Amino acid sequence: MTDTTVSDLKSRARTWHRGNYYEDFTPDQTFVHHWGRTLTEADNTLFATLTLHYNPIYTNADFARSSGHAGAVVCPLLVFNTVFGLSVEDLSEVGGPFLGVDKLTYHRPMIVGETVYARSRVIDMREPKSRPDFGIVTWATTGLDEAGAPVIDYQRSNLVRKKP
Repeated sequence: MTDTTVSDLKSRARTWHRGNYYEDFTPDQTFVHHWGRTLTEADNTLFATLTLHYNPIYTNADFARSSGHAGAVVCPLLVFNTVFGLSVEDLSEVGGPFLGVDKLTYHRPMIVGETVYARSRVIDMREPKSRPDFGIVTWATTGLDEAGAPVIDYQRSNLVRKKP
């Protein structure tokens, strides 16, 4: 690239804001999070091994089938972390401390090769007295399979920055 090309590119570049501030949320606002994620055998085996989930139902398809499943079961913590990760850009990317998860429910096991999608709804907003530059937002998030049936749901809360 020439100096002129680089200079031209820099002059045309625009800041692209990602994430939402506290004021961008409204009660009952719904987010359909983009992409979705197919949970592969490699994802599942690596995650189960690294997190010491040595139950063979996660890493041995034959064993899982003998236990009544269609194939190796995706480690539930991987399902949770994937759905949580799908929601970050819309909900908490602007930054602020994570405050916790409540009411976590797994509706059914996911099988390796299935794709999970996510959606979230704002269920509570409030302003803390001790942190005037933040608000607390709580969302209900649902992980869905390819048919749109829930596989996991939970509530989570974050401190979310207010607009500068």
